Amino acid sequence: MNTMRIHPVILCGGSGTRLWPKSRKARPKPFIPLIGDKTLFQAALSRVKGDEFAPATIVAGPQHVDLIEAQARGHDLQIVVEPCARNTAPAIALAAARLDPGDVMLVCPSDHFIADEDAFRDAARAAFQLAREDKLVAFGITADRPETGYGYIRRGKPLSGGYSVAEFVEKPDAGRAMQFLASGEYAWNGGIFVFRACAVLSELRRQRPDMAELVAAAVANGSESGTLFHPDAESFAGIAGESIDYAVMEGAKDAAVVPVSMGWSDIGSWAALHDALETDEDGNSVEGPAQLLDCENVLSISDGPRISAVGVKDLCIVVDGDEVLVTSRDGAQLVGKLDGAANQ
Repeated sequence: MNTMRIHPVILCGGSGTRLWPKSRKARPKPFIPLIGDKTLFQAALSRVKGDEFAPATIVAGPQHVDLIEAQARGHDLQIVVEPCARNTAPAIALAAARLDPGDVMLVCPSDHFIADEDAFRDAARAAFQLAREDKLVAFGITADRPETGYGYIRRGKPLSGGYSVAEFVEKPDAGRAMQFLASGEYAWNGGIFVFRACAVLSELRRQRPDMAELVAAAVANGSESGTLFHPDAESFAGIAGESIDYAVMEGAKDAAVVPVSMGWSDIGSWAALHDALETDEDGNSVEGPAQLLDCENVLSISDGPRISAVGVKDLCIVVDGDEVLVTSRDGAQLVGKLDGAANQ
């Protein structure tokens, strides 16, 4: 493999229950078109296509392989099929173990929205140069509001193309988020990382030796079938699931951050989707049949029946098949706790 190219690794995990009823177990959030005609997964794939990128590795569960293959037509890729869900650290380690040790990986979630793809690629190039010096690099997304739903990264001393990481910070309360924003030293942690395969595996062995050993066994005893790689199920099932943030990045000896402003959203709720969509002069965004009379800041999405609303504001109304969801923007984070979403 050519180690001068960036090796994209796209993670297709999570159930997307906060975007129920449009996001369902059988076809979750990455695989539905939410912004424009492309699905979020297709947009993630197209962002990493070009001469500077190697063919992508997709890490996903067996239930989504058919969707991935259908939506990735025309793309050269390999799919690592996780026998069970074990969070992002084992998923990324599987992909790393399948690459050459010197290959530089660009790890991206499959279900995020990025408006400015040129800014994304510029950040990937800057991170690539730092990763070639064996730094473990996170994208530090410009914070434009005191968001309590994201983790933060505090930058340290300047590096060429970025900064060292002073600390990773958990999701703050509103007061601390205001302080972070005012200081200008903090960026959002969007879960996009760049590092050499050998560097991330070395840190995993140092910090989580049991996980590293089981991942190595899962790959060594796995089987290949065309574009699919099946890790050994028994070895992989023995792993205690953990995020890459906890297992590797927070304790890494040489973490770096590349700042980027790219119109990013994790589309983590209906309110977040509303923020990413175009709106009219009253802040309303409509997809499908609807009449909104004297309404402000309303998201209205229907795949059939007409939505009629009068005199309401700050609502998300979604009709999908036989399900209807009405939530305030503030309540949108709790949608995944509804019976319809949780008990699919």
